[in-house]
Amino acid sequence: MILAIDIGNTNIVVGCIDKEKTYFIERLSSDRSKTELEYAIMIKNVLDIYGIEPVKLEGGIICSVVPQITQIVRLAVKKILFKEIMVLEPGIKTGMNILMDNPAQVGSDLIADAVGAISEYPTPLIIFDMGTATTVCVVDKNKNYIGGMILPGIRTSLDALTAKAAQLSSIELAAPKRVIGKNTVECTRSGIINGNAACVDGIITRMEEELGEKATVVATGGLAKTIVPFCKQEVILDEDLLLKGLLCIYDKNKA
Repeated sequence: MILAIDIGNTNIVVGCIDKEKTYFIERLSSDRSKTELEYAIMIKNVLDIYGIEPVKLEGGIICSVVPQITQIVRLAVKKILFKEIMVLEPGIKTGMNILMDNPAQVGSDLIADAVGAISEYPTPLIIFDMGTATTVCVVDKNKNYIGGMILPGIRTSLDALTAKAAQLSSIELAAPKRVIGKNTVECTRSGIINGNAACVDGIITRMEEELGEKATVVATGGLAKTIVPFCKQEVILDEDLLLKGLLCIYDKNKA
C-alpha cells in the first residue's frame, strides 16, 4: 500500500491504494500559508482516522499543479513515513508517450489520469477531470497522450456568475428537478448542471469526429459525480482514477 497525494489549486487529495483496492480518498484545502509541520499533522490525522499506520506504507508519491507547496508537502510526508517521497515530474517514467509541443508543460495530474485510464480501460480514451478547472485529455489507440482541452471548472463558473450578478446569491450544486427551471435558483442550477453535462456530450462528439473513431470516456475529479448522471453520452465515473495512475507510476519507478 502507498500514500498517493494530488495537490490541486483548491484541494489536496490524499488516498491510500494498492493493487487490490483504494482504502480511502479524502480532501484537504490547498493553503500556501501552511507550514511543513502543519501539513504533516493534517495528513497524519487522516491516516489515524482510517487506522493506517505509517510504518505499513511502502512509500508515497505526489503529483502537483501548485509548485509553491509541492516541496512543503513532500517534506511533510517524509516526516510521517521516514522514506523518500516520489514526485511526478519530468524524468519520471510513465510508460506513455506524450505527443505535445512541450511535454514538460503537461500537468502531472493529467499524466496520472491518463496512465490510470490506460491501465483500466480500452483505448482510445477521452478523460474528463472536473475540479477547479475541467480538463480533458485524449489518448489515442496506440496509448499516446495526444492533447486535450481546458475550460473553466463547474464551481469556478458558478462562483464567478454569483459574484458578478447582483441578483444571484450563492447556489448549492444540487441536482436540478427539471431542465426548464421555474425560479431563479432552479434556472441557475439547471444551467450549471445541465449546461456542463451538455458541454461534456458536445466535447465527446467533436473529439470522436477528430479521432475518427469511438472512444472510451472516463470522468473523474471532485465534481464528476454531480455532472455524469446528466450526460446523454456513455461516461464511466471513476473517482479513483488519478490514484490508480499514481500507483502505476510509483511501481514503474520504485526500483
